[in-house]
Amino acid sequence: MASIVFTQQLARFLPVPRLATDAPTLRVALDEVCAAHPRLAAYVLDDQGRLRENVVVFIDGHRCRDRARLDDPVPAGATIHILQALSGG
Repeated sequence: MASIVFTQQLARFLPVPRLATDAPTLRVALDEVCAAHPRLAAYVLDDQGRLRENVVVFIDGHRCRDRARLDDPVPAGATIHILQALSGG
């Protein structure tokens, strides 16, 4: 199973669980997360189901390729990190 880990910045707004999934792709994994934790969906995905501009996802240290399709494969045992991209100076 793959692990899904959320950045602690989201913890200011809602619980950020550490989850496990057997999903074959990032899209399926995110759909599972959003179904189980609907409040997270608004922070991670936009109204078109794409990653929000301020969110970045890494699978075993590799940034996801397509922010709209989210079709990156999720190998068994992988770690998916979902982070808020921070900006400012």
